[in-house]
Amino acid sequence: MSRRKRSGLNFNRRKRKANMKIIKEVLIWIAEIAIAILLAFTIVYFVGLRTSAVGQSMAGTIYNGDTILVNRFVYLVSDPKPNDIIVFRPNGNEKSHLYIKRVIAGPGDTVEIRQGVVYVNGEIFREAVEVASIEEAGIASEPIKLGTDEFFVLGDNRNNSEDSRFANIGNVKKEYIIGKVWFRITSLREFGIL
Repeated sequence: MSRRKRSGLNFNRRKRKANMKIIKEVLIWIAEIAIAILLAFTIVYFVGLRTSAVGQSMAGTIYNGDTILVNRFVYLVSDPKPNDIIVFRPNGNEKSHLYIKRVIAGPGDTVEIRQGVVYVNGEIFREAVEVASIEEAGIASEPIKLGTDEFFVLGDNRNNSEDSRFANIGNVKKEYIIGKVWFRITSLREFGIL
């Protein structure tokens, strides 16, 4: 007598075991993909902000239209230092383009421009690059004492730069600083770390 298959539930059928090797491999792949996505997001968020220079205020170092990468992480763990090139929003204005300038002085410092030369705490500021004598000292013709979260910034093209010497920019608060310029990717000739 032949057995007929019955439709419906069959409690006598053996359960198939899941192939643990395949499940383990799938879980490893999922974990690796998640780590790669997290790593990519971290790199892009903290050091991958890309922006372009607008204007000639940093000419000699960064030129109009140059594409640069900004490290947003570094100033979460430290403060900008003199001669760092930073990216910031003037007065925190979200609608303004990003400004790129060089840090001259930091919290607690006193800045003054006399006879075209920058003085920080009474001493001549040691420039990281060669710059021209400043023709217009602006508000820095008198000593400026920086607050506990303020930075004084200047463009490298000192006579063609809207920077801390002028009241509409003034001292830059740390909260307005986006990050530190670290890499230029404009062209092969101008490619590299700043």
